Amino acid sequence: MDKKSLVSISDLSKEEIVGLLNRAAEFEKNPNQRILEGKVVATLFFEPSTRTRLSFETAVNRLGGRVIGFSDAKTSSQSKGETLKDTIMMVSNYADVIVMRHHLEGAARYASEISPVPIVNAGDGANQHPSQTMLDLYSIYKTQGTLDNQVITMVGDLKYGRTVHSLLEAMHFWNPRFNFVACDELKMPDKYKKFCDKHGIKYHETTEFSQEVINETDILYMTRVQGERFTDVLEYERTKSLYTLHNEMLANSKPNLKVLHPLPRITEIDQDVDDNPKAYFFQQAKNGLYARQAILCRALGIE
Repeated sequence: MDKKSLVSISDLSKEEIVGLLNRAAEFEKNPNQRILEGKVVATLFFEPSTRTRLSFETAVNRLGGRVIGFSDAKTSSQSKGETLKDTIMMVSNYADVIVMRHHLEGAARYASEISPVPIVNAGDGANQHPSQTMLDLYSIYKTQGTLDNQVITMVGDLKYGRTVHSLLEAMHFWNPRFNFVACDELKMPDKYKKFCDKHGIKYHETTEFSQEVINETDILYMTRVQGERFTDVLEYERTKSLYTLHNEMLANSKPNLKVLHPLPRITEIDQDVDDNPKAYFFQQAKNGLYARQAILCRALGIE
């Protein structure tokens, strides 16, 4: 794998993560530069995306680079039967780095092993979403002033939610404590609980989205139940609206609490939360621009 590829958040050391966060802060001060002039970034989105694709493409444009690619696999030669290997090898002829989202877990890792140019994973199935994790970490740091000793409550789809999986792995450097709030069908997979056990991370697992849990929380990370990951439609219908955050539920929460969500939201955050100063999910999405500018520069070896 190209050492500048970013497939999983576990590819990064604590020092590398801190370096990217510092770089993101610099880009927030000055997002419009010409440091990618002459560089071409390919965005290959085999799965639908709005925020991730647009923020990557905006990151390239604001830094003076060019973007090629597709936002729908149906418009690519994959619809004609072309293999992922052939697509990656072909696109690597034209681009300096490939940003890829794919519905299959492990697709980004495979691409990184065969590609002659760096691969940035923009989400592979229910597995990993490292660029989202970087903007989540940046959002936590900006709002809390530290990453240390945070109480993070993750709510909703913890089984298929690649954003919570990546964030859990990244936070192990900073002694977090987690609350996992999910129904039995969507609870946090055992491998991530074993990861917590291995690294001495405390966690509490519950099916109740209680006021007690909310009131002890620093970061309330809401997630959408992802219908596209379900093979059983009835199971999806049964679980999709189990947990909804309303404004009054934040009344006695900690002053520093911030509500995060990788978006898009459906029913899990009521719109009456939007005007609450503790709602941070739209600013969180904006932070994606700066985090992804930092990630692209790392991939391209630009200091």
